[in-house]
Amino acid sequence: MSPRVLVSDKLSEAAVEIFRERGIAVDYLPDLGKDKDALLAAIPQYDGLAIRSATKVSPKLVAAATHLKVIGRAGIGVDNVDLPAATARGIIVMNTPFGNAVTTAEHALSMMMALARQIPAANLSTQQGKWEKNRFLGVELFNKTLGLIGCGNIGSIVADRALGLKMKVIAFDPFLSAERAIAIGVEKVELEELLRRADFISLHTPLTDKTRNIIDAAAFAKMKKGVRIINCARGGLIVEDALKAALDSHHVAGAALDVFEVEPAQAHPLFGYENVVCTPHLGAATTEAQENVAIQIAEQMADYLISGAVSNALNMPSITADEAPRLKPFIALAEKLGSFAGQLTDSALDAITIEYAGEVAEMNTRALTSAALSGVLKPMLGDVNMVSAPVAARERGCQVNEVRQTQRGTYDSYIRVSIRMADQERSVAGTVFSDGKPRIIQIKGINLESEFGPHMLYVTNADKPGFIGALGMALGRAGVNIATFHLGRQERGGDAIALVEIDEAIAPAVLAEVQNLPNVRQAKPLAF
Repeated sequence: MSPRVLVSDKLSEAAVEIFRERGIAVDYLPDLGKDKDALLAAIPQYDGLAIRSATKVSPKLVAAATHLKVIGRAGIGVDNVDLPAATARGIIVMNTPFGNAVTTAEHALSMMMALARQIPAANLSTQQGKWEKNRFLGVELFNKTLGLIGCGNIGSIVADRALGLKMKVIAFDPFLSAERAIAIGVEKVELEELLRRADFISLHTPLTDKTRNIIDAAAFAKMKKGVRIINCARGGLIVEDALKAALDSHHVAGAALDVFEVEPAQAHPLFGYENVVCTPHLGAATTEAQENVAIQIAEQMADYLISGAVSNALNMPSITADEAPRLKPFIALAEKLGSFAGQLTDSALDAITIEYAGEVAEMNTRALTSAALSGVLKPMLGDVNMVSAPVAARERGCQVNEVRQTQRGTYDSYIRVSIRMADQERSVAGTVFSDGKPRIIQIKGINLESEFGPHMLYVTNADKPGFIGALGMALGRAGVNIATFHLGRQERGGDAIALVEIDEAIAPAVLAEVQNLPNVRQAKPLAF
């Protein structure tokens, strides 16, 4: 029996035809995604589900999808898919991370131009029969400074086009190397310098815990008077109340918004502002981009359903069926080691080295390296996956090295992830025991054995008496329960590490108290 795919959102006829040509039964019901009950009733009969943004794949829908093997999102964002629920059911979730980059970049530039020359307001005035030539005094882009917050795939395209307009481009991106910045013609700066210097600020970063509300009242206060803001990335990057206050005070001259904290934005405090240009999340809305991502997702889903080939999956690496049993625990280990390092990294990466020793060095290390890179980059980039992570690292000029070793030490196999930054290096190593669980065995050259817990606290400190008691007391006073406690040190009185598994995420106030304890050099929360 041939696989069966449901297309529940609007997809091009060319994409639908790809399924038919490959011998896959396809039902094209583009309005079904808007009817939750009808979709819930229909989903049990399908092996694949192709969607855009209208269909919401909830845990309830996943639970009803008893035969579903793959969900394909024609586009990059998967906010409408419950990824943990799909993963738990063994459903692969694919997206198309590179199909609409040019379109989104062009929209950001269009918004910037419309904002600079007040085109929407001037158009409305003129069509109302007015001729207010002196009212709509704009500003040139020539010789202005454009500040990019995020300079990955889309941001670098914006930079290229802006340089063609003879703008000066500066960029803040912790993962953008100095060499890559030079190669694409931008000046790499810290966020505060960007806020201080930019005439226009355009956001091109995903929404993560580190980037949420990155432009708040404090950020607006650091900007030059008359700055203009463009956001075609994600709602939630800008504190909208703070933007309104900055516009009301005339500190910000204007804003162009394609995305909003709550969408669809059918009512908003900024609607009606003459110096605010708004569009309904049109960043990827061109004929070319919609066609590209639709065809790409159809090809990816067809390949998987027919041959088992996996590409652009957010929850599974590109591996063969024969490799899967042996690789699976080491993929989990590589991703967690990368995540450990990535969660502790706040500055640009010059190089990432993944060392494989023993039996694991003979495996498909390409998938393992992708998993490690995904772990490193995900805390900052959010949408990155095992397929897109190598591209994301390359775009930022980060050198990636693989080293294979014969067995060394007491472990049959181990993986070490090392990160080099401009001012420091850090490394973490781990292995898989016979129970199949990944474990940490070394951090920064200090031997320390620990499992990965959902919530952990990582502390570096001077090896002095009283530290363990002080840490335990601080956590105890806050009602934080310790599940496991692991210690290691270089030498007596030297650098030491504490890795504490706790039952829940640590509150900011408690973390601050730990950071202020005597002899503590660093304290960071970790989540796995």
